[in-house]
Amino acid sequence: MHILLTNDDGIFAPGLAALYKQLTRLGKVTVAAPSDVQSGAGHSISLKEITCEYVDIVGKFAGYSVDGSPADCVKLALNALLSPRDKIDLVVSGMNHGANVGINIFYSGTVAGAIEGAFYNLPAIAVSAAMDEPLDLDQAAAYAFEIIEQLRDLQDGKIVNINIPQLSKGPPKGVRVVPQSVSGFDEFYNISSTNGQATYLLSGGAHRDGTTSLWTDTTALDAGYISVTALQKELTDRIANELLSAMDIRLCHSRKETPADDERL
Repeated sequence: MHILLTNDDGIFAPGLAALYKQLTRLGKVTVAAPSDVQSGAGHSISLKEITCEYVDIVGKFAGYSVDGSPADCVKLALNALLSPRDKIDLVVSGMNHGANVGINIFYSGTVAGAIEGAFYNLPAIAVSAAMDEPLDLDQAAAYAFEIIEQLRDLQDGKIVNINIPQLSKGPPKGVRVVPQSVSGFDEFYNISSTNGQATYLLSGGAHRDGTTSLWTDTTALDAGYISVTALQKELTDRIANELLSAMDIRLCHSRKETPADDERL
């Protein structure tokens, strides 16, 4: 296989190196990762000129360091850095230092890197490890590889989000294929003041669906399981769309819609 590997913690992040080491067991791995930390970048892209250099992380790997977001890295690799002969079979993003579950998926540069690969109709996998002390990235990457190896025949354009639980509490209890939680987290701001200027730092607590009886990515991870969730690159709510269509929404009387408009719609 030829795997394109990116992340959002930056090209020097130990989680990237740990996952790279495991992925080489499947074949060739090309790294294109941000030059610095892009945590929380979501699916942003750069609309300015970006730079890229090939760097050698001595004793670990060599890869492209991109002055941009994870989505930039995947887009640049597929459109400019790799030749047409360098066909990519799988895009992997991670391994992130911190879980990407619940609504954090929407903010995650790690997940965005995988979704960008799916935009190019490539199978894509996002990998994250829950915050832990100590955080055993090598062991977390080994567990992640066990899942990735079973997903090597993932269909084109499909996305899977993998999260490894805190290993300081013991090995994972197993694997749970679960939906994404949308309940969110208890969030608050730490407020401080410097020279009379207030500053606000976003912080978070436990996820709000911790008492639910339903399994989600957040509850599975908290219970010590590896969470596996299939995502999609489309945000359309098809059921709600059908309801909107049934409402026969039209323009005001100031403009009469023509048959041609209806045909295009």
